[in-house]
Amino acid sequence: MHRIGFIVPPRFQMMSLAALTVFEIANMPHGGRSYDVRVLSEHGGPVESSGGMKLETEAFGDAAFDTVIVGSITEMRISSPDAAVVAFVKEAAEVSRRIASICSGAFVLAEAGLLDGRRATMHWAHASEFRARFPNVITEENRIFINDGPIWTSAGMTAGIDLALALLDNDLGADTAKMVARLLVMNQRRLGGQLQHSALLDMTPKSDRIELVLTHIRRNLRNPLTIEELADVANLSPRQFSRAFVAETGQSPAKAVEQLRLEAARFMIEQGRHTINVVAQETGFADRERMRRAFLRTFGVPADVMRRTARREPATGN
Repeated sequence: MHRIGFIVPPRFQMMSLAALTVFEIANMPHGGRSYDVRVLSEHGGPVESSGGMKLETEAFGDAAFDTVIVGSITEMRISSPDAAVVAFVKEAAEVSRRIASICSGAFVLAEAGLLDGRRATMHWAHASEFRARFPNVITEENRIFINDGPIWTSAGMTAGIDLALALLDNDLGADTAKMVARLLVMNQRRLGGQLQHSALLDMTPKSDRIELVLTHIRRNLRNPLTIEELADVANLSPRQFSRAFVAETGQSPAKAVEQLRLEAARFMIEQGRHTINVVAQETGFADRERMRRAFLRTFGVPADVMRRTARREPATGN
């Protein structure tokens, strides 16, 4: 059985507890329990969350868990982590198989010296402060989660669920992780290399007609998607449509189409199920060279390099 110690810091964020549901559901279909989860704090007893709710915990004791996970706190500016929590994490790192953090929990791991020389991520809003305080850490703020050796870090609180699924994949295999994701009604099981930001989220329109256009783009990426076609979806003239689109999304229709194509292509590249040529065709780049130039402009590397990187950083963290 895998023993998991989940640390709730003072003023912890309740949403970070969602990651524990992954292990709870993993226990359900098997006749026995695969995971024994303990919720921990320095003194045990009730710990108050940032939202005012209290959670019953066990006091720190034996640190020899299979996995220790540090939960997150809400405040955007992180004070020095609690000394007792840092000390427990240091001890756990010597006797546990792996150490993980959710969101701002990365500050605890860094304070404990576990991230020096390693890659790590956290919520993008913490990244500049984190980088300034811990210059010896290779901070990658735009990742869902990162596995570097025995250390795992994740982005915002919902990304903690993705990290927990990756830990489950590492322990019990991909089929079990997929089954748990389905039971959680997750639309997509995200891999560690995926970006925190969504291109579509950055283009939130004000009107239904532009929303319809964005939906049409996503469903028809492999097609040419001319201004005339998009204007027809919006029931506007091409000139009216272009002005309305820029006013509501902050960018031109052509730029929006390219961003959505890049996002879809990057996901397919990191999944590794299709050739580069197929990805280029399915996402509307038409040919490999055109997609290569778009990747270089946006990501700084061509698609084939990104694929090799994704293969070196598997979702299971093996």
